[in-house]
Amino acid sequence: MTESLITTRGLGKTIGRKTILRDISVDVNPGTVVGLIGKNGAGKTTLMDILLGFSPATSGSSRLFGHDSFTLPAAIKGRIGFVPQQDELVNLLTGRQQLALTAALHGRWNHDLIERLRAAWDVPFDQIIQGLSGGERQKLSILQALGHEPELLILDEPVASLDPISRRQFLQEMIEIATGRSRTLLFSTHIVSDLERIADQIWIMRDGVIAWAGALDALKESVVRLTIASPKPLPATLALSGAISQRVAGSRASAVVTQWSEAQGLRLRQELDADIEVESLSLEDIFVEFHA
Repeated sequence: MTESLITTRGLGKTIGRKTILRDISVDVNPGTVVGLIGKNGAGKTTLMDILLGFSPATSGSSRLFGHDSFTLPAAIKGRIGFVPQQDELVNLLTGRQQLALTAALHGRWNHDLIERLRAAWDVPFDQIIQGLSGGERQKLSILQALGHEPELLILDEPVASLDPISRRQFLQEMIEIATGRSRTLLFSTHIVSDLERIADQIWIMRDGVIAWAGALDALKESVVRLTIASPKPLPATLALSGAISQRVAGSRASAVVTQWSEAQGLRLRQELDADIEVESLSLEDIFVEFHA
């Protein structure tokens, strides 16, 4: 049986009287690419901070590589790469000096990989970091996280400052990493369409809880939009299992539901004496519906 690389059980975080996270229980196996999505303030960054040991949980537990997140040994920390929303680069250094400093802290460093990506991403190595653009700083921060070839790579909005070409180049590199199945990725982003290219698991965060955690394919198969047309007026509220949203206007209705099945469709057609069209949704459409 494969041991989970990330495990949380009943994880919660409260600051003062404000609850940030509630009852989060998830597992991530090695070689998995997890896409984490949610609106601003949903708790994504707080969850990552707890996983990485930057902040203690108020309740429950969080473990990485079998160790408590808040007391990770140095050897375990060396197996993790992290790209934060706001980089932690040293402004007075050049990019080359920054990476040399980071490389010195690790037992191994893939200089060939970093040089290849530097050239492909057009990262200025010999310019003072303080003078770099937001996108250039973000690229440098990503290189800093990749150089020691971590087993677990945690990315918090890593493409927010990148232009479309740079974003595509970065995603291609992540696809190659994911294809090799040698590393585990936890990737938070507001650009939901990017996740459809690389993620095989999706976590949808809403108001401090994970409203969905599972395979991307299962999510897209489970969540559908229904268009319902009946020859007679429909009930004001439809008895729909797993309904995320529904709108009824006379003899017509639309709804988005989870856990959809053909059996449920057959039952609804009979109960409502209605025609029902079923439409698959993109991940971005699903995200919008979860937060409507």
